[in-house]
Amino acid sequence: MASEMQRYDTNEDDEEMGMDVKEEDDEDEDDEEKNAAMHAIAGFDGVHGSSSSNRFQHHQQYHEQPTPGGSRRCRPLEEKERTKLRERQRRAITAKILAGLRRHGNYNLRVRADINDVIAALAREAGWVVLPDGTTFPSRSQPQGTDTAGGTPTTMVTSSSSHIPTQHTPPGSLKGVPSGFQNTDDQSACQMKSVFVPTSSPYDSSSTARSQTSAMVADGLDTQNDPFLVGSVDSIDKQVVDMHTKLQERDFAGTPYIPVYVMLPLGVINMKSELVDADGLVKQLRVLKSINVDGVMVDCWWGIVEANAPQDYNWNGYKRLFQVVREHKLKIKVVMSFHECGGNIGDDVCIPLPHWVSEIGRSNPDIYFTDRAGRRNPECLSWGIDKERVLRSRTAVEVYFDYMRSFRVEFDEFFEDGIISMVEVGLGPCGELRYPSNPVKHGWRYPGVGEFQCYDQYLLKNLRKAAEARGHSFWARGPDNAGSYNSRPQETGFFCDGGDYDGYYGRFFLNWYSQVLIDHADRVLSLAKLAFDGTCIAAKLSGIHWWYKTASHAAELTAGFYNPSNRDGYVAIAAMLKKHGAALNFKCAEMRMLEEAVDFCEALGDPEGLAWQVRNAAWDVSLPVCSENALLCHDRGGYNCLLEKAKPLNDPDVKHIFAFTYLRLSPLLMDGQNYMEFERFVKRMHGKGFEVF
Repeated sequence: MASEMQRYDTNEDDEEMGMDVKEEDDEDEDDEEKNAAMHAIAGFDGVHGSSSSNRFQHHQQYHEQPTPGGSRRCRPLEEKERTKLRERQRRAITAKILAGLRRHGNYNLRVRADINDVIAALAREAGWVVLPDGTTFPSRSQPQGTDTAGGTPTTMVTSSSSHIPTQHTPPGSLKGVPSGFQNTDDQSACQMKSVFVPTSSPYDSSSTARSQTSAMVADGLDTQNDPFLVGSVDSIDKQVVDMHTKLQERDFAGTPYIPVYVMLPLGVINMKSELVDADGLVKQLRVLKSINVDGVMVDCWWGIVEANAPQDYNWNGYKRLFQVVREHKLKIKVVMSFHECGGNIGDDVCIPLPHWVSEIGRSNPDIYFTDRAGRRNPECLSWGIDKERVLRSRTAVEVYFDYMRSFRVEFDEFFEDGIISMVEVGLGPCGELRYPSNPVKHGWRYPGVGEFQCYDQYLLKNLRKAAEARGHSFWARGPDNAGSYNSRPQETGFFCDGGDYDGYYGRFFLNWYSQVLIDHADRVLSLAKLAFDGTCIAAKLSGIHWWYKTASHAAELTAGFYNPSNRDGYVAIAAMLKKHGAALNFKCAEMRMLEEAVDFCEALGDPEGLAWQVRNAAWDVSLPVCSENALLCHDRGGYNCLLEKAKPLNDPDVKHIFAFTYLRLSPLLMDGQNYMEFERFVKRMHGKGFEVF
């Protein structure tokens, strides 16, 4: 992809220079018209519409000095270079968009496709006829100004739609092209007539639009030498349906009400258990309440509350925080955070495990997860000590239970008043139910498969017992051919196709490894249910989507999810959660295949497929599914994707998520357009009607 983009930029330097000349002559009437046409076309691109408009306004307002030799004006060399750089950046982004449409949307776009090809493909998909010379008309009418012999067109359809929804089509045929052709050159060379049946879209404005068919005619017309003609949009016949109307967004009026929570900043409580910037928080909470946000989510850090000594709890900062939230009539989702903060993406504060736990770890580092090379990960405690009395005469599970019970007693009034609506129990790194198999601090980088984390003495002892019980004591070891953190599956003997992961030993080891994860969650949630009787509890599951399209699902295996292509690894987790009446909070919901298309392709990732599998495993046992965005989101396209995942279209059982938590409260969220888009998102989550801001 990188080489393709490089060719794309290098081969079009002459075109960029031509564009500079046009912008230099923007005071000339003819050149102004050309610039307006170019920017109208560029405005169709959802990524570049606003930036192109800004550039156009900038050049209109730019004061140029006349040259001594004549009336032509020129700009400083620095401005030309900046313009050229902007165009290179725009073309690089455009190349990625086109590559994504080719790879994932089944659009038949040539390598050096331009915006004309994109418009034509979208128009054909919407049921229009687009002739090779650019003439565009509805399938049941004749082109204006063009006779049947293929005369000169007088108008062409353009659109300023800035959002094109992602669609998935069957692989049998490409969009807008008969299945027998794979590129536009082949289509023109064969000079055939064919019929295209457009696929349905959740954004079509009517049922008739979904069933329209159109003829694509390519009979004796030259596609190489025809000029690009643009007519006035005002002169288009009223029969022409505007592309924006065809691709209008889904109306969520009458859909189920989904509560929306907003995560508070990680450092809202400092290491002294004090509320930070109470006045600023009050202002933000007022804004959230004004747009009918249901509540907030807050982490209750073990490393803050029980920092200095065992069972010496300091809840002062959280008491003040909860009072402020209650005054604004907002609900609270609480996270029992038994992990450290500061070593992961998005962490802007450092909150280690309690000091007294770190002291124990210095003398007994086996209380932490350990990789094959013996590197310790102090992000959270190893599950091997769940039943080992190594924490000042207490087991890890007893420590967790004492902490949760103390919280329940201290905040009894908030439970009784219903202010605390849910308690999410931290079960591993980042509070998620998984092994810390991909720690950045140990050199892991996406999309490495990660490493197994079972080499502390307590988990090895557990493995040894399991191997002896199986009658194969020599299996009491971790795989020795599973590569390193940044290996690819095919580079290892364990994860490659037909590798040891599917052999007798591999199946034994992976079954044991994943069962340790399930047993840990089972023990902790059983005590959480006891401590928070009458309140909904939840567990968070992370979406390990890379290498999902391989047979082994290597990254999931090292994280503890025994989910190769021939086994469903999430059914057992869903059954365990169902036993405790716990909700599932799945964190992978908004990732789209068109984002970082090259990385998804390289890593054979499928976040959409993984999310579908996990949600259905939970819904099959009637388990409530919560969701949160994994990445920052402030744009309408991202919000629309979250809405589609929260309320699937045409689901016969009308399934939807139980609650949504937005990541995260910040001044950026409260800023201008971002705030308006978020307000709109909340209303649609609540089942309100379509509104335009």
